[in-house]
Amino acid sequence: MKKTLLFLSILFIASCAELQQVVNQLPQNVPMTNEQIAAGLREAFQKGIDLQVTKLSQEDGFFKNELVKILLPEELRKVDKTLRDIGLDNLADEGLRVLNRAAEDAVSEATPVFINAVKGITFADAKTILFGNDEAATNYLRTTTQKELYDRFHPIIQKSFSKVGADMVWSELIRRYNSIPLTTDVNPDLTDYVTREALSGVYVMIALEEKEIRNKISSRTTDLLRKVFAMQD
Repeated sequence: MKKTLLFLSILFIASCAELQQVVNQLPQNVPMTNEQIAAGLREAFQKGIDLQVTKLSQEDGFFKNELVKILLPEELRKVDKTLRDIGLDNLADEGLRVLNRAAEDAVSEATPVFINAVKGITFADAKTILFGNDEAATNYLRTTTQKELYDRFHPIIQKSFSKVGADMVWSELIRRYNSIPLTTDVNPDLTDYVTREALSGVYVMIALEEKEIRNKISSRTTDLLRKVFAMQD
């Protein structure tokens, strides 16, 4: 009898230990403050920068990424077609390539600027953003940082144009086009265009990581990310 009681006692204790282990693994229903949620969202942005945006700064990060590849603005598509029609395919190809090279170079230099902008973000209504759609946080970031980041990206793009030789290529490309009889001269602001396209590419890649974190638990690689985004599951 004593052996039976001892066996049952051990079994009970073991069961309690297993039960406690299960309980410990369950999500704790502790309310999170807006500050904690905001910290989680900032961490998600940081992860997006580390995993996705840095890819843009590599060679062909824009040029061979169909999600963000910079194509010619509409007013220059006629330039591209006309040059190809007269056998200047190589020059037209190089014109497109150097636009993307300038964006790749600029993102590399501007990534620290972008990181600082993300760190400084505060969310007055973090829960609304957390429970929004798959790009709610990225849309908030786009709305609140785009103007400032444009102002910072623009001179970097301008510098990058010279660094990667885009200014010389496009100067020659436009000169050749404007010298063709019966064409209307063009003089587009390519620095402005590439700046806007580069920023757009950055937000696209951040949104890509936001969707991953929102929809895949395996993408929540820290305790904070797991706790914050568990609330929206």
